[in-house]
Amino acid sequence: MYSDSHGVFRRLECFLEPPPVLLVISGPSGVGKDSVLNRMRELGYPFHFVVTMTDRAPRPGEVDGVDYWFVSTEEFEHMVEHGEMFEYARVYGQYKGVPKAQIREALAGGRDVAMRVDVQGAATIRRRVPGTLTVFLAPPSLDVLVDRLRRRSGDSPEQISRRLQTALAEMERMQEFKYVVVNREGELDRAVKDIMAIIQAEKCRTDRVVPII
Repeated sequence: MYSDSHGVFRRLECFLEPPPVLLVISGPSGVGKDSVLNRMRELGYPFHFVVTMTDRAPRPGEVDGVDYWFVSTEEFEHMVEHGEMFEYARVYGQYKGVPKAQIREALAGGRDVAMRVDVQGAATIRRRVPGTLTVFLAPPSLDVLVDRLRRRSGDSPEQISRRLQTALAEMERMQEFKYVVVNREGELDRAVKDIMAIIQAEKCRTDRVVPII
């Protein structure tokens, strides 16, 4: 008769059914964060995809509850005052943030959670929730970044210039993240595969900290 007197196989249970991951994808404006998450949805990855809330008006083609939750400034500030926001910031004169409820429910149900936030928001989440898996999505070159910013609909030349300066400042903070994934032109699936490989590796780590909201 054999016995697991040292509890080795009990400790192995967390690798057989690993706890869910809280994935934060960040990076400069125009790098393709939304494109990456949308492709993950299309490929059927079983994530809970967090929808960011904002008080700005929808851009052409954006859908409420899919691209963002669009609310009034008064509604957003009400949620902040009542402690209902996981993280939030005022960026370019507009509020953006993540409500707490949807993250808690998904993690409690054993589902991996994926969200995209700006670099400032990612720093806030890292401080509040140890064990958050942070991925910095980067453009392959400055020229590509500038081109992507110019292709964004509805942005004036002044807005593009301001976004570029902010993007360059954000690029300097990539070392704050656990991983960096380069989103190359025409290779969106490659970026998605890199992120999925990172998630799998994270779940196999012996020193992993499980996120608690």
